[in-house]
Amino acid sequence: MVDAPLTRDLAELEASPARRQRPLLGYAMVIGAVSLWSVNATVSKVILQSGMTSYRLAEVRAAGGAALFLAAAALVGGRSSLRVAKTELPWLAAFGVLGLALVQLFYFVGIERLDIGVSLVIEYITPVLVALWARFVVKEPVRRRLWYGIAVALAGLSLVVDLWGGVTLDGVGVGACLLAALCYTAYILIAERSLAHGRDVLSLLAWGFLFATAFWSIVRPWSSFPLQFVYEDVALLGRLDDVSSPVWPLLLFVLVLGTFVPFILMVGALHHIPATRATIVAMLEPVLAAVVAFVWLEESLTAGQIAGGALVLAGVAIAQSSRPAT
Repeated sequence: MVDAPLTRDLAELEASPARRQRPLLGYAMVIGAVSLWSVNATVSKVILQSGMTSYRLAEVRAAGGAALFLAAAALVGGRSSLRVAKTELPWLAAFGVLGLALVQLFYFVGIERLDIGVSLVIEYITPVLVALWARFVVKEPVRRRLWYGIAVALAGLSLVVDLWGGVTLDGVGVGACLLAALCYTAYILIAERSLAHGRDVLSLLAWGFLFATAFWSIVRPWSSFPLQFVYEDVALLGRLDDVSSPVWPLLLFVLVLGTFVPFILMVGALHHIPATRATIVAMLEPVLAAVVAFVWLEESLTAGQIAGGALVLAGVAIAQSSRPAT
């Protein structure tokens, strides 16, 4: 996907003063997005206990997201905001299939086969991949402090999930998480490119989820969708194990607070901060997910995990304090 126009576009976008007009807002938007995704991880794990497969959950999320974003884009920007040039279609298709459909699939497979925290740590090699892209493809000069910050944050993440405490890793789960990281990297970079070309957040996500839905409609036709799972009751696990709920309210949470709101926040943040910084701040997600798992699923939260969380915060602070070399 590397081409000269994309390299120039991203370089110009990174250098634009308007790009960083409201960086604090950008950081707040990323934190809001990952906070909602952290809760969504546990909600999704509950849904998967009902028997609904990762494929079908990803399909429902794509279709629901498409409906919500298309309605929002038409309401806010009118039909004209959804117009697209033929040259833009391949990028939107890649954004929808790679950045939305496949990243969700691999993410769900990962959390189904691994602990949520472990799967997120593996997936969060994304900041490294984005930073490598910025440094060696876009040729953005970056101080060594950025790499130190990433290293400290990754070390903290390994403590958060007790990666050195004898965790047994499922090979398929690990592979899915690595593929999710690659797809998430594509998602961030293509979104940044689209915003640089004037595409607004809502229409970008509308087209992306529309292509994701088309992809899933081919791979998993709706005619064979197991509708019975939507109405089944499922235990909420952990501290709420004696409480049950139909699956459909949980799906509504995934669609609205686990998809619609956080995707707007994450993509919208790229108007205010570059992708390298957004993905590094997003490394807070495994820490927040561990806290949610402690509160909801009664998973242990040891002194080492708390220290790991502090390291993640320190790593993020170090990375964010770095500035492009002049």
